[in-house]
Amino acid sequence: MIYPKIALAQSIIEICSGKGITNIIISPGSRNAPLTIGFAQNPNFNCYSIADERCAAFFALGIAQQTKMPTAVVCTSGSALLNYYPAVAEAFYSQIPLIVISADRPQSKIDIGDGQTIRQENVFQNHSVYNANLTEEASIENDLKINKAIEAAILQKGPVHINAPFEEPLYETVSELSVAPTITHLEEIIGAGTIENEAETVSVWNASKRKLILIGGINEANSVDKEILENFAKDPSIVVLTETTSNLHHPSFINSIDTLITPFDDADFKDLEPEVLITFGGMIVSKRIKAFLRKYKPEHHWHIDTLRAYDTFNALTKHFVMEPDAFFKALLPKTEFAASDYFSKIDQIYDLRKIRKEEYLRKIAFSDFKVFEKVIGSLPKNSQLQISNSSAIRYAQLIEIDPSIEVYCNRGTSGIDGSTSTAVGAAVGNDKQTVFITGDISFLYDSNALWNSYIPENFKIILINNGGGGIFRILPGHEEKPVFNTYFETSHHLTAEHLAKMYKMHYFAATDEESLTGGIKSLYATNNAPCILEVFTPTLENDVILKQYFKELV
Repeated sequence: MIYPKIALAQSIIEICSGKGITNIIISPGSRNAPLTIGFAQNPNFNCYSIADERCAAFFALGIAQQTKMPTAVVCTSGSALLNYYPAVAEAFYSQIPLIVISADRPQSKIDIGDGQTIRQENVFQNHSVYNANLTEEASIENDLKINKAIEAAILQKGPVHINAPFEEPLYETVSELSVAPTITHLEEIIGAGTIENEAETVSVWNASKRKLILIGGINEANSVDKEILENFAKDPSIVVLTETTSNLHHPSFINSIDTLITPFDDADFKDLEPEVLITFGGMIVSKRIKAFLRKYKPEHHWHIDTLRAYDTFNALTKHFVMEPDAFFKALLPKTEFAASDYFSKIDQIYDLRKIRKEEYLRKIAFSDFKVFEKVIGSLPKNSQLQISNSSAIRYAQLIEIDPSIEVYCNRGTSGIDGSTSTAVGAAVGNDKQTVFITGDISFLYDSNALWNSYIPENFKIILINNGGGGIFRILPGHEEKPVFNTYFETSHHLTAEHLAKMYKMHYFAATDEESLTGGIKSLYATNNAPCILEVFTPTLENDVILKQYFKELV
């Protein structure tokens, strides 16, 4: 075995190995050479080399999203580290364990004009759960900081930063370790199995005739027991709203929130207004449900999460620090169904909405909405769907998705910056067929994601190219003027064809329903290299068709 000569690098590598960290994404550089040498030549690690640091960090995030274990990203000193920040922020808000290990100059070289040198310590302080600023020499103190960082990533489900100063020479190796680093035992804190103020909680539950359960993004399918979901479905006082990324399904749940509530008037909103709002899962995509709950505030808002509770609707009254499954298993046996017409009223409206939706989709012209219907309907069963942000995830929320398909989107910060890289990492981190649906601006912004030697051969990209940022046409205030087209929509005439050729990917194009049907067929029939199906939709018609959809639901 070959080890880096620098003892601090040996300690970091050995502690990572001892803690069960296996996936290491390395951004090539010089200052991190001791770490690269040690990780790459140790059989305990799966190492990946990703040159673009922003892509590398999102690639790591995608792997961690799937494995539920911390993934490490390793970079050289200087601005390389700052390029990890978008993924660090996403990991922080999406509760994904990420370990950033940055090589640094010794403290004496900081702020004296030395090359590739910035103030690296605590650079992610606002969006990390622990920062380990190491000293140059290996020590027990450094060992404990490294251990604590890795444990924090696991227990707090978030990003941590380990900053390691190395002095030259950097490339020297030895055949034996010069350190025996301390590896601490992870003492996992088990979430409470009992409900705080249980009697009061049960009383409020039983007295409420309108209980609204809103489920955000969940990075783990089947995270709530089926018996609990069945209990929700049978209770006439419960309405369950699920986001596409919740990965929870039941025929009685409302899985297209905007389809239900966008046409509502004040009387309808009063009928939906809950006495008790129960939320769990991640960030909510639907702006309309957020606006509704901020205006029609529930008397009680309970959020269930082992770590955090955001007061998204300015109505939070209780944070139950538990897993949702544990909470409901403790609560429901002590509750009883309340006599109520809450579910039946809302369900009747939603059934009508679904009929209107099918009628509308049958008659509309080729457009973003029609493409999403066809593309999502074609997804292979038991596959994984990754979706980019902005209009892509919003369209996806309007379409029924087969319950066997797991759905993921970077909704922690809702940025477009690393969607493709995350999808590629997720494809590497799991064994399922992965399909990535993206808009043109998201795709072009993160096109370096394709500069990656590890993309699975059966990875599919469906790129919906409407010539700009379609989300800005949907939002209020859109006017067809040069300032809008240039500075908001980012109009363009670019395509992915030559990018696909450069990265040796198969490329298919579609411009109407017939060519889309053929393109989808070719996409799934080709598995000897990654594929891109680029679908060109009419820029000026898309928003008109979508807005008309909500008008015709009533």
